Amino acid sequence: MTDLSQAMLDSMTQVADWVIVLPIVLALMGAAALLTFRRSNGVPLVGAIIVVLGIIACEIVLLLDVIVNGPASMTIGKWLPPFGISLTADLFGAAFALAASVVTLFVLIYAEIDRAGADRNDAFHAMVLLLLAGVTGAFLTGDLFNLYVWFEVMLIASFGLIVQGGRPVQIDGAIKYGFLNFLATTLFLLSLGLLYGLLGTLNMADIMRAAPLANPTAMAGVAALLLLAFGMKAAAFPVNAWLPASYHTPPAAVSALFAGLLTKVGAYALLRALVALLPASRDLLEPALAVIAMATLVIAPLGAIAETNLRRSIGFLVIGGIGAVMAGLATPSLNGIAGAGLYIFHAILTMTALYMVAGLIEKRTGFTDTRMMGGLYAASAPISIVFLVLILAAAGVPPFLGFWPKLLLLEAGLADGAAGWMGTAIVVALLINAVLTLIAGTRLWAHMFWRAGPIGEGTGHIAATLVALDGRGRLAFTVTAALVVGIVAIGLWPGPLMDGIAVGAADIADPARYVAATGLAGGSP
Repeated sequence: MTDLSQAMLDSMTQVADWVIVLPIVLALMGAAALLTFRRSNGVPLVGAIIVVLGIIACEIVLLLDVIVNGPASMTIGKWLPPFGISLTADLFGAAFALAASVVTLFVLIYAEIDRAGADRNDAFHAMVLLLLAGVTGAFLTGDLFNLYVWFEVMLIASFGLIVQGGRPVQIDGAIKYGFLNFLATTLFLLSLGLLYGLLGTLNMADIMRAAPLANPTAMAGVAALLLLAFGMKAAAFPVNAWLPASYHTPPAAVSALFAGLLTKVGAYALLRALVALLPASRDLLEPALAVIAMATLVIAPLGAIAETNLRRSIGFLVIGGIGAVMAGLATPSLNGIAGAGLYIFHAILTMTALYMVAGLIEKRTGFTDTRMMGGLYAASAPISIVFLVLILAAAGVPPFLGFWPKLLLLEAGLADGAAGWMGTAIVVALLINAVLTLIAGTRLWAHMFWRAGPIGEGTGHIAATLVALDGRGRLAFTVTAALVVGIVAIGLWPGPLMDGIAVGAADIADPARYVAATGLAGGSP
């Protein structure tokens, strides 16, 4: 048997590894089918739920396989790596893809609260599945150009979701969202061209092998472009203005989906590109990463404190969380990487739930401005409890889920601070972020729940007029509460998650197993 034949046999995809591509195939085919049946009453919702359940089942199998056997890879077509397009799943990618599918399932059910009879023939469910396909592909791809393709799929689907309804405020938000994200995608494509010119490959595993031999100055320039492009996608300071200007404009279900998925893909891409692919370039950019992290951590919650629109305020909290991921990038020890990865996982769940609760609050009060809300505590104690729990989780108060990634980041910063000022400054910024997030969240809670009613004109307070939730509203609250219970349970029992995140962080810091999964280990770059 020739060496080439043996290499082809060694690289053949095992049957179990087909679960890497099945979630993407199911999402794309499901989106196409639901677009065809969008005029059939009830079929799009039921069909979307069935498809997402199938995706979740595949991703559970994939995650268990990665936990037991390490990273798994599948190369499309008959071209061997690095020439073919590879899908490669490590623990981070598989866990994030599963979390994204779970919150999509919750949002699909929750979305019925805002869907009137006139909406029954739109392409909402197809667009949601298309968005999930893009997000899943981005988490599982092993090729940077393929990552660009999935970013485009996400952009098309999200643009379609943000304009559904056609209200002027949605069009305004879509223009801001679309322009800056198109700019980020253009910068990403430019960096890909430069990277291919320098290395002759865009396969992630191959880049890990070839990058150390390339011109370090040129590679640092490419890394800076990737930082700008992915930083804009993730809404890191100072390229974050598009998020609070757009996420409050669509229905609350769409806002929840965006908050849970879109910026987290950008944050994951930063983690993968700078720590795993280009670690030497990351070292050169470390001071800039530290400044970006600290600015994002401190400025974002200040924006939340100053804001009166509920969902715009939560948008600033989303941005503040990206600062925590940037802090992990700036202190790339195992604890720093684990903290960044765990924060992405936490934010996928928590920020989705926070926007879902915001939608329920807006539905009950009839307003989006917190100055016009009030009196909800006595009338909706369960909603008030759920909202407060999520604020505590977002701020990182123990023992809620958000505490554990911040604990890892604080440990990384303190260890790094022993050698210089940067780690200490990041620790201080993380603590300030926790305090400011708690202030912003409790301020919102006091305005909406504790205060007796809206702010009156010259009379202090006036009586609050609340709208009772109908059957769909009660279903939406049940779904939201179920997601929050899951978040609390993970926070109270974090052991398995912490163990898994430690393994995933080790694979990011030392990607030898990732490279071996593609069949490229041991060869010359």
